[in-house]
Amino acid sequence: MTNDTFPVRLSHLLRHCSVGAIVRGKDHLVVVPDTRFWYRGLRDGDAVEIRYVRQVRKMLGISQRLRLPPSGTVGDNGEVTGGHWIPAVRFPTWMRCPKCGLLWSRPWKDSRPDEPLVCKQGDDESCGGNLEQVPWVVVHEAGYLADVPWHDVAHRPDSTARGAHKCRPDWARPYLRLVERHDGRTVSCTRCKASNRLPTRLRFPPFARQQPWMRHPPDDLPDEPAWLLEVNDVRVHWSFTSTALVIPPESRIRKGTVVDRLYTSSSTRHTIANARNPLQLRALLRRTARKWRCSVGDIEDAMNEIDRGYPLYDSDPEPGDLFFAEFGALTKPVPDFYEDEDFVTRHHTENWKRYVSTLPAHARKVGRAVSRLIEVRRLKEIVVLRGFGRLVDDKVIPPDITGDSGWLPALALRGEGIFFTLEDTMLERWARQDGLQRRAAAIDVRCQAQPVRTMVRETEISPQFILLHTLSHLMIRQLETEAGYPAASLTERIYCSTESNPMSGILIYVAVPDEIGSLGGLVELAQPRRFIRILSAAFEAANWCSLDPVCSGHDGQGPSLLNRAACQGCALIPDPSCQYGNVLLDRTFLKGNSAEGVAPLLEYVPK
Repeated sequence: MTNDTFPVRLSHLLRHCSVGAIVRGKDHLVVVPDTRFWYRGLRDGDAVEIRYVRQVRKMLGISQRLRLPPSGTVGDNGEVTGGHWIPAVRFPTWMRCPKCGLLWSRPWKDSRPDEPLVCKQGDDESCGGNLEQVPWVVVHEAGYLADVPWHDVAHRPDSTARGAHKCRPDWARPYLRLVERHDGRTVSCTRCKASNRLPTRLRFPPFARQQPWMRHPPDDLPDEPAWLLEVNDVRVHWSFTSTALVIPPESRIRKGTVVDRLYTSSSTRHTIANARNPLQLRALLRRTARKWRCSVGDIEDAMNEIDRGYPLYDSDPEPGDLFFAEFGALTKPVPDFYEDEDFVTRHHTENWKRYVSTLPAHARKVGRAVSRLIEVRRLKEIVVLRGFGRLVDDKVIPPDITGDSGWLPALALRGEGIFFTLEDTMLERWARQDGLQRRAAAIDVRCQAQPVRTMVRETEISPQFILLHTLSHLMIRQLETEAGYPAASLTERIYCSTESNPMSGILIYVAVPDEIGSLGGLVELAQPRRFIRILSAAFEAANWCSLDPVCSGHDGQGPSLLNRAACQGCALIPDPSCQYGNVLLDRTFLKGNSAEGVAPLLEYVPK
C-alpha cells in the first residue's frame, strides 16, 4: 500500500476510479483494491449505511446493503486530517529510465518516501535519469491484471541469442532495457544479449497475482492469451454501476420523527422485540421515550407503523420495474408535498399547452411535440457499484472479488432536473416508417454482435429510443450553450417503452453528493417561456452538423459503429453524462432523410 495520500471525488470512486482501476496519484500510478480493504482496521460502526433504499434495492435486484465509501479530509500537506482513507497499491511495479532505457523492479523499496528515484546505474554508471513507471500492463478478459513479465518477453523461445534459455531473472539489479524505435519497442537483456519486440498478446504470467493487491495467482489460469495494453487504454478497466431515483413512498419519509428514529435504529428495535416480559418491555419503552423526548404512545405507534410495512406498506416493486416506477412517479402529481422531501415535482403541463397555443406556427409545432413538462425541484439518486471488468462486458467481477460481502459501495446524490414527454400518438405514427425501422434494426444487429456496455445490451433498441436519446443529447448541448451549464455536470435518464404501457420521456438533471443539492438554476429552465427556446434550438441543431454531409451520410461511427448521423460536432456529450457510452445516436430520426424515405418527426405533430 502507498504512503502518500491524494483526494478523489466520491463520484469518481464509483466509476473510473473504482475497484481495479489504475489511477494517477500525486507522484505515481496506483491501483484501487477491492472493498475488503476499504474498512480494514475500522469499527463496523464507522461504515455509514444508506437508509430508505429498500425500494431501490428491490427494483435493482440487489440483496446487499448499501454503504457510503469511507471518506476523509486531506490537509494542505497531503495528510489525512479527518475521517478515513482507502489504501492503494503502487502499480505497475516496474519503472524505466527514459535516458538509457533500463528497467527497474520496485526501485522504491529501499528508498525514503520523499527520495527521488533516479537511475544510478547505466552505461557510464552515472546515468541520473528520473525513473518513470512503465505505461504497459497485462490484462486478461477474466478480469486479471498483472505486470508485464519483462524477463520472459526478452527471453522468449524464439530469441536467437546464445544462452538465452539459461539466463535467470534477477530483480535486485537492472539488466533489462526497453528501447523505443521507429519500428516498435524492443526489450533486450544486457547480460545474454537476448532481444525481442514487445508483443500485442501473450500468456498471462503463470506466477503473477490475480490482482496487484492480492497475494495469490488465479486459481485456474485461462488458456486464452492476455493482452498487453497501455494503462490509459479504456479496455484496462470499466466499472458496472446502477442508478435509481428514490421515489414515493420512501422519498416522503419525514426525517427525525419517532418512526424514522426507530426504523433506523435496529439495535433499539431488537432490544424492544426481545423483552422477556411485559414489565421489562414497559421499562424499555419508558427509557427510550425519555431518551428521545417523546411519549411511550409515540413509540408504540411507531412500532405499529413498522409492523404494517413502513416505509413501503403495500408498495413492493419487482426487479425490472425501475423505469416504469420512476416514470409513474414523474408523471403523477405529488399531493401535499413538503419541500424537504427527497422527490418533489411541479407540473407545468397545462401552462405549457396554453403557452404553446400562442406561439408562431413553427414554434407551435415544436411545442406540440411535447405532451408533458415537469420541473423536478428535488430528487435523490442512488448510485451503486455492482462490479468491474476488463476488456469485455460479459465478465463482471464483484467489488469484493469473491462476491461474499453483504454490502455494496453506493452514493446518495441530490439535485434537480427537467422532465418532459413526447406525444405518444405522434411517435406511434412516426415509428411506422420503413426507413426508420431499417436504420434501427441495423444498429440493433451491430449491438448484438459487439461487446458493449451492460446498459446498452439491456436496452430495447427501437426508433423511439434512438429518437429520445438523440434529442436528450441535443438538449444537453443546448443547456450548455444557452444556459451556461457544463455538459459534464448534467445527466440523462431515458424512459422508453413500446409495450402496452408506452413511455416516451426524458429527464435531464444535475445531482451532487451534498445534502442540499443544486441551487435551483436548472428547474427555472422548465418555465414554458424558457423551455421552448431550448427545445426549438435542439430541433434546429438536429438539422445540421459542422461535419455534414459526411456526418449525416455515415453508415456507422463511434464505438462498435453504433452511431449513424452523430459525432463530436453535433450530438456527442461528455461520457459521464451518458448512461449508454455515447452510442445509439442518430440525428436522422429527428430531421429525416428524403433519400431514404424518412420524414422529419415534426411532420407527425398533431394539428
